[in-house]
Amino acid sequence: MAVGNETAIRERLVPDDISGVPLELSRAALLVLTVAFLGIRLADVTVPLTVQAGVYLLGMVAMNLPHGGFEHVDNLRRRALAFQGRYVALYLGAIGAFVGLFFLAPVAGLALACGVAVAKGGHGGLRVMDATYGSGHIQSRLQRILAAAVRGGTVMVVPLVAWPDTFHSFSAIMVNIFEPGGLAAVSSYFEVTRPLFAGGFALLVAAHLGLGYWRGGDTRSFRVDAAETLLLVAYFVAVPVVVAVGLYFPLWYSTRQVARTAEVDAEPADDSGGLLAPLEADDPRLAALGAWGVMLAGAVVTGALAAGLWVLSPMPLGGAGLLIGLVAFWSIFVSIIALPHVVVGSWLDRERGIWYVP
Repeated sequence: MAVGNETAIRERLVPDDISGVPLELSRAALLVLTVAFLGIRLADVTVPLTVQAGVYLLGMVAMNLPHGGFEHVDNLRRRALAFQGRYVALYLGAIGAFVGLFFLAPVAGLALACGVAVAKGGHGGLRVMDATYGSGHIQSRLQRILAAAVRGGTVMVVPLVAWPDTFHSFSAIMVNIFEPGGLAAVSSYFEVTRPLFAGGFALLVAAHLGLGYWRGGDTRSFRVDAAETLLLVAYFVAVPVVVAVGLYFPLWYSTRQVARTAEVDAEPADDSGGLLAPLEADDPRLAALGAWGVMLAGAVVTGALAAGLWVLSPMPLGGAGLLIGLVAFWSIFVSIIALPHVVVGSWLDRERGIWYVP
């Protein structure tokens, strides 16, 4: 579908239905956290890193991981068995390749992991915009790239600039999992790259909002986009990076994907649904049993992948304490399974994908 036609269709008010609820919840959650942590900083109170680590693990493991599984299941429902097989094979192959990269070149693997977080937050966020309050002010491919780069860039670039010591420390621990001391070779460049990232990202934000206003004018879609962009920047500046990343994905990314799912029309079906056909059963008992089986299989596979990475890694906790090390390990693991989440689940699935918008 042409970008112009798509954005023209999407330009509308947020409907007064269930899809508007998660959008408002996501905004309210980040706004409350931003104000709260600004107050904490003004009161000169320090939140212990172990407490931040506990919040991260709660957000990323208990709250956000189930939604990632749901996205794949929802995408694979009513798809042909052959497609489902290719999807899983490509997914596991991408995981294997990414794990290999971490073992061969952990610094490059960490850079790619940061890029995955940017792609997921940016591209997924753009599709939410398409499906809900509209993207009529984004009228070219360049603008869509800018929008995705800005939305996703807030997740990694802003914390790098605002919380450099914590960002650098955790980066070193994550590299240590595969090569103890491996980040030392590039650490000397950190103080040079940080201002470059800050200036470059500021230019991207200015270009995104400037072009949006020039192309779309003072429309609702532009105003909401601008307000959300500035909220994201403020959130990652005010909230410590470990807490900010740990709560961003469940409270913003996943919540807003629920809004997108509620807003779009039913996904097109390929056939009877392949291995997930029981989920479409008229008998609620069979459907419930099928859902239980899918959840169990997903949990077992995810646990097995995490356990395998733990066993193979020379230093699974990266030389840090338990909670800090678990944050580093989980950050690596979730980036490994997130890469095919983006590439296989969306970019290679042009017919539908995890962020489907008709």
